[in-house]
Amino acid sequence: MSAFGDAWPFDTATPWMAPYAACASRVAAKIAQGKRVCEALSGESASIALASGRLRFVPGDSAQPGEAYESFIHRTACVPTRDNLHDLFNGLVWLHCPASKRRLNELQAEEIARAGIGATRGPLRDALTLFDENGAVLDAPKPLWDALRARNWRGLFITHRSLWREARLLVFGHALLEKLTAPRKAATAHVLIAAGEMNPAGLDDATIAASLHPEHLATKPFTPLPVLGVPGWCVQNENFSFYDDSEVFRPRRDAEPSPTP
Repeated sequence: MSAFGDAWPFDTATPWMAPYAACASRVAAKIAQGKRVCEALSGESASIALASGRLRFVPGDSAQPGEAYESFIHRTACVPTRDNLHDLFNGLVWLHCPASKRRLNELQAEEIARAGIGATRGPLRDALTLFDENGAVLDAPKPLWDALRARNWRGLFITHRSLWREARLLVFGHALLEKLTAPRKAATAHVLIAAGEMNPAGLDDATIAASLHPEHLATKPFTPLPVLGVPGWCVQNENFSFYDDSEVFRPRRDAEPSPTP
């Protein structure tokens, strides 16, 4: 029996899984054969290098006692991985976006080395964790960006709906991918607003990694996006009454600052 029992716990054919689907299918096949999650993921990581060596996924209890998770990865190039969905999705994002995950890890490790582990993470580590767990990257025409930043949901999803054919959204956060195994309308990504621009040049790994500047990230340059509102991501949103739910599609509060590039 696999780490997840007899039934594979998510569908690789969903829109948010599209970037990960091919690798996820190969990993799933290895897990179905009885391999642990770390073993199945490591079979895909041979070509990925970190500063301290080739990337490997190791059992979840591999870190030294008292050593921060991020510091252990930076020191050893080994990602502690439990046999659960959360860590499986973390591994899939590592395999799809190794440069971006490496950059996040380097920034986390540097900040831990500088400030240690305290009661709070601080603004940079908070932002790094938010993006790592719940982040997304959007490549879209300017009218969609303008509407998203204003939380003009009608403009974003109805008025400019046809422009979504020119847009691409990458769910980067592994915790969000885990939540989407049982999709709920309130599932919300924190979309990264790159420094100096509203519309990233693309969703390739190198572009995302290059946008991860510590000074910019410390300002928490994210804007919320209820991902099941994206056309094609939920059949229910074909009926525009889907967007009338103000508990999910919330307007911007008057006192709330707009995210700045």
